[in-house]
Amino acid sequence: MEMSQLIIVITVASVFALILLGGISIGATMILRPKMLLRRRMQAIGVIGGGAQATERVESRRQRRIQDQVKQLGKREKRGFIDNLGDAIIQAGIDISVNVYFMISFGVGILMAFLYLISGMPPVGAIFAGLIGIFLLPNLFIKFMARRRQKKFTANFPDAIDLIVRGVKSGLPINECFNVIAREFDPPLGEEFRLIIEGQNLGITLEDLMDRGLRRVPTPEYRFFAIVMQIQRQTGGNLAETLSNLSKVLRARKQLREKIQAMAAEAKASAGIIGSLPFIVALLLSVVNPDYLMLLVTEKAGNYILAVGAVWLALGITVMRKMINFKV
Repeated sequence: MEMSQLIIVITVASVFALILLGGISIGATMILRPKMLLRRRMQAIGVIGGGAQATERVESRRQRRIQDQVKQLGKREKRGFIDNLGDAIIQAGIDISVNVYFMISFGVGILMAFLYLISGMPPVGAIFAGLIGIFLLPNLFIKFMARRRQKKFTANFPDAIDLIVRGVKSGLPINECFNVIAREFDPPLGEEFRLIIEGQNLGITLEDLMDRGLRRVPTPEYRFFAIVMQIQRQTGGNLAETLSNLSKVLRARKQLREKIQAMAAEAKASAGIIGSLPFIVALLLSVVNPDYLMLLVTEKAGNYILAVGAVWLALGITVMRKMINFKV
């Protein structure tokens, strides 16, 4: 009986000791674990222990995140012909649909073919005149309007960024700065910021709004701004200082572009004179000796000469244009 009581006492004491040791270990873990996690975190950010290497690792991760963000923004998903044409129409600032664009293009092609036929030229050329009216002329007009709109957007864009910098430094929210730009600046600059404000009010993320804005205004300046805004939202930092540096970069690009245009002005004038000489000579001949000039129109050999001359003239103008225009 005494032996059984001794076994019971030893068993109870062992269980009690295990419970006590478990409670002590759990309590120690609950007390020490936050401190251990805090120490590891401080080591990771470089506050204590191996600060230089840890800081380099953190900075490396931050740079990789920024690079991934830039690559993600720079990627353009593959889109079909209709989608690209719709983007081109939007970039030109023309409020028409793709179907209306096709109807107008066919109308221009028919008009070009009709004008060609009534001019007395060979009927075979009417097909080429119609194709030029359908595909070339509307496309050139869309590109001209898009370049004009982008140039107008870029002209006042540094001023808009300076307005954001002053507003942020004075304590205004970034959305209120956007609202001021939307009110004070004319389209397309004010219109783009108005679309950003309306999109944010509808719950659309800034990344999606910037991506849509780049489809409407695919300029390097707006791309720089979109990259800065997205990186600042993810990594933090002094937004006013970052945008101030961006404004300086954009103004330097504008000055460089204007300097290049001034240096290329003489070459452009020479190219314009050379390109207009055939038409000036043709005009003078039509006044002095029109019968001599009409041989190019009435005779088949003259038609071939005109076609070859037009091809070579177009090729020369294209080469001179590529040599004169510089992209900044």
